[in-house]
Amino acid sequence: MSRPERLVLVVGTATDIGKTWVGGQVLERLRRDGVAVAARKPAQSAEADDPGPSDAAVLAAASGEDPATVCPPHRSYRVAMAPPMAADATGLAEPTIDELLGELTWPQPPVAIGWLETVGGPRSPIGADGDAVTVADRLDPDLVVLVADAGLGTINAVLLSLAPFAGRRCTTFLNRFDPDDDLHRRNVDWLRTRERLEVHTDLEALVATVRG
Repeated sequence: MSRPERLVLVVGTATDIGKTWVGGQVLERLRRDGVAVAARKPAQSAEADDPGPSDAAVLAAASGEDPATVCPPHRSYRVAMAPPMAADATGLAEPTIDELLGELTWPQPPVAIGWLETVGGPRSPIGADGDAVTVADRLDPDLVVLVADAGLGTINAVLLSLAPFAGRRCTTFLNRFDPDDDLHRRNVDWLRTRERLEVHTDLEALVATVRG
């Protein structure tokens, strides 16, 4: 399997935390700066009547690719469940990690940055036999980006979500951060000073870290 020069694995503390929005913003900024990028999402799921664009469509618009390249159409499940559950609920075979990673292809020659988005939280099943932690163990990404909320429960969610990636290069982005919110500011300060974590609240700073 080909590999980007820099592989970034993107996880969230939970579902609907804003991973895809953040990915779109980061990829757009990188492309604007002339950086060759590609986005991949091995599997995705949403309700069939969801009026919004799919995660693959959002990422594809930002990376300049076809949504079907970002996520194979047969891995787009029309039930809002973890992909293996969604597959089973719709009468399809549950994908395995081997199958999902076997379908994962990147442009040649290698792009500078490959953005690989997972589903839900770190332990949310992507395949029948694995999750984002499994994918990290298999692919050994250069950077893990954790997208988290900024409000109540942030510290606990961040620490629990980063624990399975101990020993890896990780950075955290607090989505929807409000600099005028005292709790948001205190959460950032605690994570940075008490936990010694790299935490971003600004997209440009996140982009700089992604570039390496």
